[in-house]
Amino acid sequence: MKVDISVFDTTLRDGTQGEGISLSAEDKVKIALKLDQLGVHYIEGGNPGSNSKDIEFFRRMRDMKLNAKITAFGSTRRKNSQADQDTSLVRIVESGVRAATLVGKSWDFHVTTALQTTLEENLAMIYDSFAFLKRRGLEAIYDAEHFFDGYKHNPEYAFACLRKAAEAGADWIVLCDTNGGTLPNEIYEIVSRVAKEIDKPIGIHTHNDCELAVANTLAAVQAGARQVQGTINGYGERCGNANLCSIIPNLQLKMGLRCVSDEQLGQLTSVARYVSEIANAVMPVGQPYVGNAAFAHKGGIHVSAILKDPKTYEHVQPELVGNQRRILVSELAGQSNIIHKAQEMGLDISSGNERARAVIEKIKTLEHEGYSFEGADASLELLLRDAFGEQTQIFKLESFKMLVEKSDGRLVSEAIVKIDVDGDIVYTAAEGNGPVNALDNALRKALVQYYPEIMNIALTDYKVRVLDEKDATAAKVRVLIETTDFKNTWSTVGVSDNVIEASWEALVDSFRYALMNCKKTPAAQEDKREQLGIVNH
Repeated sequence: MKVDISVFDTTLRDGTQGEGISLSAEDKVKIALKLDQLGVHYIEGGNPGSNSKDIEFFRRMRDMKLNAKITAFGSTRRKNSQADQDTSLVRIVESGVRAATLVGKSWDFHVTTALQTTLEENLAMIYDSFAFLKRRGLEAIYDAEHFFDGYKHNPEYAFACLRKAAEAGADWIVLCDTNGGTLPNEIYEIVSRVAKEIDKPIGIHTHNDCELAVANTLAAVQAGARQVQGTINGYGERCGNANLCSIIPNLQLKMGLRCVSDEQLGQLTSVARYVSEIANAVMPVGQPYVGNAAFAHKGGIHVSAILKDPKTYEHVQPELVGNQRRILVSELAGQSNIIHKAQEMGLDISSGNERARAVIEKIKTLEHEGYSFEGADASLELLLRDAFGEQTQIFKLESFKMLVEKSDGRLVSEAIVKIDVDGDIVYTAAEGNGPVNALDNALRKALVQYYPEIMNIALTDYKVRVLDEKDATAAKVRVLIETTDFKNTWSTVGVSDNVIEASWEALVDSFRYALMNCKKTPAAQEDKREQLGIVNH
């Protein structure tokens, strides 16, 4: 496939310089394979000689056949030395990569202040380093560090650095806005001049310190750049790097410049979320294109229009980037929101508009009390099914009791639960490493004899938010619980001025949702009940 713009991903190198981002060698391998599926052309893995993780990563990648070029990172040779004796450059060659990126100074201030050498020596460092890589048969990419700041301060010297790299055989000249302080109009003007005067393909590498990394990248492309560098989700030092999850669809869907195939573009959201999970970093819900709220609609007027034609409030089809449209239900919802949600669940509301209005009022009342259904999809579905008569009561709480005891320096929680399952009164008790875990274990124990599937679900997240902080310990709290059956994930909510009660409410919804389509089995044998510690009356 012919591409117009080459995509250079530096998540595994520049991205890991972001605060809170740490990747093991295994993490890097997993992400590299996912990036290759996405169709990026270069994957910068790190510095082969800087640490054991990067050394292991390059060793493991040697035997993997990828379409992308695994790229090593380093810097120009040390001052007053020889390139073929520079340990960093030698290790790049020995790593077995086909391409390498070297960062070299292009701002005279940095040369004299940071490197503490002469301007002439820096030019020699650039030339010698790239000549060395080319003699060894590598594709060589020059990252002209601080180029835009250097150009503003001393354009003649900044251009001299680019020309030295080009003379030595560098295959790409990449202009770096290292401090992230350049504006799009400046980027366009400067890159336009470079593209005219330097007879090499131009790349762009921007940082997001002014919230302009994506805009600056697009401006550079308009001015003639043909390689874009960035990271997934914009991870990177300080305020981050240019976000490829925005750059790629903007180039392809807005500017008509092909970067990856349409099928690969459709994987963008899943790749963004996969990298987020591996990096243990929370993705902003409002992140453009790939965020959970990127195509979410809440206002009733908006939803009404969306149902007529999505183009009314969506700039692209979410499916193009692998995302999906979401209709939110809250106190701002109109009847259209409820109808759409009900239709998604297969509920027949052709004659139920009165019920839809009643549900809206109930939701508004509940949200006034502190509930939030935007992040509790399962609780919302249960609420709608109850309202439309589509949900049966699986069990009924009779009572529960919590005991917390500290013994031998260990804090133990015990829950005693009494529930009614179709007329059977079931008592169970269970311990846990906290009150919620104990309640979960006790309720699961009570239900397993009727619904064995309950053992196949697990709680994956538990969040508590204080709603009225001014009320101190008497404040209401909202509990959100996330649950999975290892195929699907759902969230439920509970609200109370008692955190245990709020947790119980969210927990019960979680189990109700899990068992919604499960058939009840006959009660277990008496000896089995005794073995589980279950008492039936």
